[in-house]
Amino acid sequence: MTDLTINPPRGGFHAEVTVPGDKSLSHRALILAAMAKGESRVSGLGPGADVVATGELLGALGVDVGGAIVASSGVEAWTKADEPLDCGNSGTTLRLMAGALAGRPFTSTLTGDESLRARPMRRLVAPLTALGATVALSEGDTAPLEVGAHKPLVGADVALDLASAQVRTAFALAALQAEGPSTIESPAGYRDHTERWLEATGLGTRLDGTAFRIDPGPVPPTDYEIPGDPSSAAYLWAAAAISRGSEVTTPGIVLNPGRIGFLQILEMFGAVIEASVTGSILGDAVGTVTVRGHGLFAAEVSGPLAVAALDELPLVAVLGALGEGITVVRDAQELRAKESDRIESTVNMIRALGGGAESTEDGFAVVGTGWLEPGTVASAGDHRIAMAAAVAATGATGPITIEDAGVAAVSWPGFYEQLEATWSSQ
Repeated sequence: MTDLTINPPRGGFHAEVTVPGDKSLSHRALILAAMAKGESRVSGLGPGADVVATGELLGALGVDVGGAIVASSGVEAWTKADEPLDCGNSGTTLRLMAGALAGRPFTSTLTGDESLRARPMRRLVAPLTALGATVALSEGDTAPLEVGAHKPLVGADVALDLASAQVRTAFALAALQAEGPSTIESPAGYRDHTERWLEATGLGTRLDGTAFRIDPGPVPPTDYEIPGDPSSAAYLWAAAAISRGSEVTTPGIVLNPGRIGFLQILEMFGAVIEASVTGSILGDAVGTVTVRGHGLFAAEVSGPLAVAALDELPLVAVLGALGEGITVVRDAQELRAKESDRIESTVNMIRALGGGAESTEDGFAVVGTGWLEPGTVASAGDHRIAMAAAVAATGATGPITIEDAGVAAVSWPGFYEQLEATWSSQ
């Protein structure tokens, strides 16, 4: 797919949508299943290209990843790949696999596409080397990244300067292979899926504050049922919030506290939110979320909330442009190191649609006019920008064309079709 033109919906809509399996949990389930000795069942995997990259990479290490069954002889039996391990566009694959491979007695090279090779990886080095791993980055502190263990890893206590679920998880996956326990702590605002899962399987313990202890040992084969992805559902929630009187219900969504920041933001914008917990999976709450549009105001998003909703901040810009007042996002400098410089690409998206937006060092400001004009948005090779531009059509006065729209398949193949089907639901 190259360019795609999205026409605005003709009226209000009421839909119930089951969104794809959570991408973050899909990566973690595949890797933990591959580290276990035996067969694990992983159902509901996210369908995106990023998750596929993780599965293919594990296959290159000798793990049988087929359908819903992951069969492995355990992490100790992983074999050195003949070629560099290609993570595609997936930063999650690269960072988490760097941790899992940090304890193996051979050197692996992790690389990816041009976009991924431009993203900073320096923050992995200190936590993994604290355990005794060897980590080497390319010039500019980017991938290709070489990682391995020339001697057995030894438990360590590590404190991170920034909240990062991926770095915490990379450390935990390496620490599981070390001699002796390890602890990690960081500022709040990260997704703690991995730590909930390790605690549920007896391989970790939550300590005071954000500290978590990893108790090394064999990962047990486990059945992983992947709930719906709130980062995917966010696009449908935003569409409902934009359209007064419209409603979208998404059952089976993971409601981890680190994943529902965008729902708090939608309430700040004036949307009506109903969320109910219906169960849990390995310590993660799962439930149903309904979002109703009720007119949009402006909002200020900063601090831990900006960190918790980092992937959804391009949607915040769309909501701000379609609301009343000036919407401001701060403390989101991490956006500059995503698939694109997401601060600049977000501002460019709003401007391309006739809106007013300005970038800052750590965020952006958007002037709410209540509408957006027809226009052409450059996705900048970033699935979040392409998908946010499609949602912007909900409140636009005419069609929106998205350049390189196919990048949405990184996280949700079929997203555009689902969005248009949602709009047509009565």
